[in-house]
Amino acid sequence: MRKALAAGTLLLFLAACSGGGSGQIKVTLVQGLAGEEFYETMACGAKAKAKELGVQLDVQGPQKFDPTLQTPIVNSVTASKPDAMLIAPTDVKAMIAPLTQAKQQGIKIILVDTVVDDPSIGLSRISTDNEKGGAAAAKALAEQIGDKGKALVISTDPGVSTVDARIKGFEQEIKASHPNISYVGVQYSHNDVGEASRIVNAALAKDPDLAGVFATNLNSATGAGTALQQAGKLGQVKMVGFDAGPAQVKQLKDGVVQALIAQLPGDIGAKGVEQAVNAVKGQQVTPSIPTDATIVTKDNVDKPEVQKVLYKAGC
Repeated sequence: MRKALAAGTLLLFLAACSGGGSGQIKVTLVQGLAGEEFYETMACGAKAKAKELGVQLDVQGPQKFDPTLQTPIVNSVTASKPDAMLIAPTDVKAMIAPLTQAKQQGIKIILVDTVVDDPSIGLSRISTDNEKGGAAAAKALAEQIGDKGKALVISTDPGVSTVDARIKGFEQEIKASHPNISYVGVQYSHNDVGEASRIVNAALAKDPDLAGVFATNLNSATGAGTALQQAGKLGQVKMVGFDAGPAQVKQLKDGVVQALIAQLPGDIGAKGVEQAVNAVKGQQVTPSIPTDATIVTKDNVDKPEVQKVLYKAGC
């Protein structure tokens, strides 16, 4: 009997020391959209940091940037009980309930890129300073169109924290400093390349004198650029795009867009893993970490320091 008790005590001790047997901290990254270069670059940064810190990292993501597709993934991750979850929520409200359930299971939640409206969710929030990025886009577009004319914004969907902030920064900068630019508003592509293209085609039909377009993310810029090419408006209608995936860089070099605002998704992923590990170990966690953005133009795109910030399709 004593031997059985001793063996049981030893097993409990080993389990307590080893985190259930593996000894590794387990982290899952839930992307906003699987396969998109921004999130793939984020995953590369997270994987490199996880390898450095000896963390077991799993990466999952929905096929569309859609809370109805992301929610079952979050529920599945919650059921698998990792130590921490890095997530780019696809809606500021819809993702509160599934993330609350994960938090109640003791999973440490780190928000990367996007956020939710509930400030109690996300021990750390790591994201580009998107208002500042939106203002930079406004300045870049104003310069390209001679500080006058009609300007259109194409975004994904309302309720996505990052792009909402970019729109806000853009609108505030135009209103405050560019009185001769007529802002014709924002239209939403639902993060669909074809829809972004359709929107720009319709905008050109309505306003043939459209001077500039600000596309708030990668897919919006891709679709808008296709429409400008088809309409024979390259160089006439100027465009600034947010994000710097391979397709955007090609557009820049081809003269489809005149400037790109490149984020640092690899840094966001790496910092996310660092904060997750700190949270699991009970160490200090930084509640908010803003990351920089870089303006990429045809003139600087081939410089080594700019090449480092361009997105990758894989690690």
